[in-house]
Amino acid sequence: MDHQLKTWPVYFWDVVSGSKTFEIRKNDREFKAGDTLTLREWDPDEKKYTGTEKIVKVDYVLSLNGLPEMPKGFVGMSIYDAA
Repeated sequence: MDHQLKTWPVYFWDVVSGSKTFEIRKNDREFKAGDTLTLREWDPDEKKYTGTEKIVKVDYVLSLNGLPEMPKGFVGMSIYDAA
């Protein structure tokens, strides 16, 4: 499944550079290993997409339920460049 996700510039460019290889998201889409994430850069000041996208694949999903610091319903996902 392909998920289109709004991503703020600082996190977007960390994924593009390869320094960020994970995503933490609310699991409102039932993320699974093998899913594709289309990360769409979002400009929070202009409140619009910049038109820049990065496609990554999910290779592992970890439920973060039960961690006292995290609200329920969040997951951590290991991601890699789909190109």
